[in-house]
Amino acid sequence: MVFDVVVVGGGPAGATAAEDLARAGRKVALLDRAGRIKPCGGAVPPRLIADFAIPDAQLVARITTARMVSPSGRRVDIPIEDGFVGMVDREPFDEFLRSRAARAGAVRVAGTFLRIERAEGRPARVLFRDRGGGGEAELEARLVVGADGARSDVARAEVPGGDRIPYVIAYHEIVAAPAAGGTYDPARCDVVYDGRISPDFYGWVFPHGARASVGMGTGRDGVDLRRATAALRAAAGLDGCATIRREGAPIPLKPLARWDNGRDVVLAGDAAGVVAPSSGEGIYYAMVGGRVAATAAQAALASGRVRDLGLARRLFLREHGGVFRILGAMQNAYYRSDERRERFVSLCHDADVQRLTFEAYMNKRLVRRRPLAHLRIGIKNLAHLWGIVPATAT
Repeated sequence: MVFDVVVVGGGPAGATAAEDLARAGRKVALLDRAGRIKPCGGAVPPRLIADFAIPDAQLVARITTARMVSPSGRRVDIPIEDGFVGMVDREPFDEFLRSRAARAGAVRVAGTFLRIERAEGRPARVLFRDRGGGGEAELEARLVVGADGARSDVARAEVPGGDRIPYVIAYHEIVAAPAAGGTYDPARCDVVYDGRISPDFYGWVFPHGARASVGMGTGRDGVDLRRATAALRAAAGLDGCATIRREGAPIPLKPLARWDNGRDVVLAGDAAGVVAPSSGEGIYYAMVGGRVAATAAQAALASGRVRDLGLARRLFLREHGGVFRILGAMQNAYYRSDERRERFVSLCHDADVQRLTFEAYMNKRLVRRRPLAHLRIGIKNLAHLWGIVPATAT
């Protein structure tokens, strides 16, 4: 069989692309290396739940408060008004998405991607090592969607610039969570901005119902990830809880300048670099990336024009490029030192910041209907960056 599309990678991006293409009537193979779970806090905003029809059964917790913790230990609790942030456990969540793609008609193939080979007048041959550890096998396809993570083998081999993507290393531990009480709240996400935990990113404690994700990220060498995570667990009162699993992986921080090879490959998700700067949020943007990759593949298959593969990046940045630019500027401004992190947490105490931040997060678009609030935030932001107000000011 010659597939219309082979999707490499079965995370949220790849599974979404495979499902969309299968539902459109295309012959799709979903090639996934079974058994890998990406380290992830697991937060999913209401827009993701609505746009991608995620059933309530996949939500292991509903978060109603976000707590920001500064280097000095200052805590700012931000209530999530008129809603909640859902939490998922990536192990069952990713499998749910893959199974849904299969029910839509995608053919699941377990194996590890090796390379793409081509011969004149023939479809691309996607070579992989099958799950059983045997020899090489292959799938033929008119197009390939590379959704195989931040260190994507597809991107590095096929797309210019795919081997030069900036990233942080994320590490977390899934632990058995206690009931509410003490410093732990199963309806609150804690985000810790402290150079002793991460010198350039942050640490987190995210409830997952009966479990919790405790972790951190950094782009710097020499940071002891396990030691930092142990400190987070102790501060959250989780140091005595059983450890269920430990995971680490790179998290990209900037979309690639190009997502296709101008021939027969388009990237999606982490492989394209679509994790939000500052927050590190990835699930929603991965699924959007999978959807726009499927849209681009559909267009190219229908028209026969390989330039239509460029639609994926254009569609994504048209809606989300502004948010990425603002979050990138925020990370560059506030994550460089503990003094700046202290100011950032202080700024989060502001009511305008809280309302606009969560409106943007929940709906995944910049909030434009409150111009005076934007002006006030801009003035307060400059005051903090220039040191006009004390770092602990409210």
